[in-house]
Amino acid sequence: MYKIAKENLSALFGKIAESRELYLPVNISGQANFAAWSEGSAVDLDTLKTVKSPKDAFFPQSENLYTVKKDGKKLSVEPEALKDRDFVVFGMKACDVQGIQVLDKVFLADPVDTFYAARRAHGTIVALACHEPEETCFCKVFGIDCAEPAADVAAWMVDGELYWKALTEKGEALTEAVQSLLTSAEGEEEKIEEEKKAIRAIVEKLPYSHLSLEGWNGDSLKEKFDSPLWEELYKPCLACGTCTFVCPTCQCYDIKDYDTGHGVKRYRCWDSCMYSDFTMMAHGNNRTSQMQRFRQRFMHKLVYFPANNDGMYSCVGCGRCVEKCPAALNIVKVIKSFQKEGE
Repeated sequence: MYKIAKENLSALFGKIAESRELYLPVNISGQANFAAWSEGSAVDLDTLKTVKSPKDAFFPQSENLYTVKKDGKKLSVEPEALKDRDFVVFGMKACDVQGIQVLDKVFLADPVDTFYAARRAHGTIVALACHEPEETCFCKVFGIDCAEPAADVAAWMVDGELYWKALTEKGEALTEAVQSLLTSAEGEEEKIEEEKKAIRAIVEKLPYSHLSLEGWNGDSLKEKFDSPLWEELYKPCLACGTCTFVCPTCQCYDIKDYDTGHGVKRYRCWDSCMYSDFTMMAHGNNRTSQMQRFRQRFMHKLVYFPANNDGMYSCVGCGRCVEKCPAALNIVKVIKSFQKEGE
């Protein structure tokens, strides 16, 4: 284990950026989100959760797939180059790391998404433990330990120092690259254990930490799908899609074409199952009501996904939807409503 003083983190970021692209939380106009680091960036490691999750680093909100050019009657297709440069995502929290594990199940399964796979191959994750989890957090419900994130490098901020522990080969390689700025923390393991203990004590007191998932699994499809509760739960939903865009695990996307004037670019961009034109086809839409779209979102998180992925839920308890939904609808409310009805 190693450590570096908080005031020296700018030097650490500069060192990483010498050989790799670096993405980390940056405060822009009062909002913290992951962005590319540059000298002078307003780095914000104190905000517990960025507005959007850092899944953008591996699954961008918008990315080009290929370009079609026309020369007379001849058409040529130029595929977009895959990611070929190493990069580091610094400061991810344990819930967001788990979110990437969920995306792996989707994009690395056959047929493999080559754009995503290239980013995963070149990306290294440095995860930062949550010093003070907030009341909207409920990662423990899904078996996530925010005191000990499982990434390439795990880090803890304690008493003005960042403690650094490599956990994978990628983590070891990054550690070697910045070794000159790190000092040994040998013999200070007890300090980290105390930090973990303090974090877990906070988690135990959070209002949603002991939320029960009883009855939610891949075997409860018909029971949950046919429940009359959905007809009541969905009514305040504005279909704004905010929940899907801040979620670390939502993976829906659309593919569109854009005429640049010099050719046609085909690109993909995030989409939302909450929108009325989601998966719209010539014959219409399979889910014709907002109730059906609302139900789809939560059934996928809590029933369909675990049914197809060895019990893994596609919610990580980050609490972003709890914070951002303008109608106070979120996955916690759904789970509690079914609990209350004994379903």
